[in-house]
Amino acid sequence: MKKINLAITGCLGRMGQQLIKSSKNNKDFKIVTLTESKIVAKKISGVKVELNTVNAFKKASIIVDFTVPKCTLQVLKIASRLKKRVVIGTTGFSKKEENLIKKFSKKIPILKAGNMSLGVNLLTYLTEIASKSLNNNFLSKVYEVHHKHKKDHPSGTALMLGRGIANGKNKNFYSLIGKKYLNKKTFPYGKKINFNSIRKGNVIGEHEVSFSSGKEIITLNHESFDRALYSEGALAASKWLMKKKPGLYSMRDLLNFK
Repeated sequence: MKKINLAITGCLGRMGQQLIKSSKNNKDFKIVTLTESKIVAKKISGVKVELNTVNAFKKASIIVDFTVPKCTLQVLKIASRLKKRVVIGTTGFSKKEENLIKKFSKKIPILKAGNMSLGVNLLTYLTEIASKSLNNNFLSKVYEVHHKHKKDHPSGTALMLGRGIANGKNKNFYSLIGKKYLNKKTFPYGKKINFNSIRKGNVIGEHEVSFSSGKEIITLNHESFDRALYSEGALAASKWLMKKKPGLYSMRDLLNFK
């Protein structure tokens, strides 16, 4: 089988480095492009680090992007012009930016996920089922912990879980977003979905969804121990996306959760 020519953006970041490591161990991929937001005079695994430009992405079949929203949109603009597929693991998009991604997906295949882990996507699916099954007497909240370097909060995964709660109730997610807390020891349930984000140490990722009626509490949770979970998931998504037509896909489509 011919290898898939892979471009990795943000190649010097935590996920960029992990993606390089995982793709070197994956027989389906060949790294042809590595990019960063600033010029870096070095090569990684024999590949020169470049800026996000048309020329940089020309030889790639698919681009995997774990950066920041501004960079992701820049990459999508170039990818759209070149008709390249893109897997997005970046989080922290505004509603306006989410809509821009949808517009780009009419021209190219895009798979976007706040988390590439099988377990987290299963957790989101179970959250939706629980939310749908429980009546309106149950209030909900989402708790997440990440390393001290993570800038956005709530995390993309926490927002995925919040969306799962909203989808279960058949309600608009943005209308259900409640208060967003940072580094609080405790935080309340609400009629809207409250979020609490903890930033400490080198924690890779912990997520918890809780539903409470006041008489009982139902909790669903997931803990990540290895960042390879995300890079391997992103590569699986890349391979799957190679056969897809333009559109906006998620890990749920890949995993065939109904």
